[in-house]
Amino acid sequence: MDKCRPSRKQLCHLFDGTGLAFAMVATGLIALWPNTVTGIAISHSDALKVGKRVWQNECGGTISGLTSWNQGEDFASLGIGHFIWYPKGRQGPFEESFPKLVSFVSSRGAKLPKLLLGVGRVPPCPWNSRAEFLKAQNTVEMNQLRRFLVDTIDLQAEFLVARLEAALPKMLAEAASTDRTNVQKQFERLTKTPQGCYVLIDYVNFKGEGVLQTERYQGQGWGLLQVLEAMQGNSDSGAPDEFARAAKVVLTRRVQNAPPDRHESRWLTGWLRRVNSYSGG
Repeated sequence: MDKCRPSRKQLCHLFDGTGLAFAMVATGLIALWPNTVTGIAISHSDALKVGKRVWQNECGGTISGLTSWNQGEDFASLGIGHFIWYPKGRQGPFEESFPKLVSFVSSRGAKLPKLLLGVGRVPPCPWNSRAEFLKAQNTVEMNQLRRFLVDTIDLQAEFLVARLEAALPKMLAEAASTDRTNVQKQFERLTKTPQGCYVLIDYVNFKGEGVLQTERYQGQGWGLLQVLEAMQGNSDSGAPDEFARAAKVVLTRRVQNAPPDRHESRWLTGWLRRVNSYSGG
């Protein structure tokens, strides 16, 4: 895996075993997600380890993978979580997460490259197509963007946890009243083990909270909410395995419901392989 270089004025010790327990810092979170919940009990070092796993899942753990534009998509995918960044005038069905990441890391003291500076908000992606993006791989702007993403890997890992902390109130607000108790129960089962925390953090970044009406095919979503709704178990230790089984059903259903011109079956094998990492099988 490519090595991380110094971040701001300190080394980017991704997995230094500091073991300092932390409830996610409030700085920057209220503006991004006003309904954050009580901090999840995950240590700083464990959060960074999860960030490494997400980086591996999304980018193969490489620096080059931090700046991607996948074939068949109309947006750039950036950072360890492949956060979405739309070009000007483009607004797709999927939540745009890269501007929120930029706001978060900026609030933590990270210096932004000129490309990301705007008046009151992060500018839209300056490349209008995948072809333009690929052509610009060796430009000054792209190199500055890649350097910024390398230097903020530790903060991106914290951002992933922050997004998860904000997910539960959103999901409870969207869920049917009869499902809310079970959704919270399943969420809390998973937060009680390190593997369960990885499962939640990775999946909410991978497929979203499941609360947006635009993220539906034939009225059925595929996000974290839909997977939790499909779970019914009680054992904390068995929660990751049950989540993996439910996620496979939800993702397979998504592909079956998808518009034919999306050709989503080409991605299903990779999605299921990723979900296998939740249970180890």
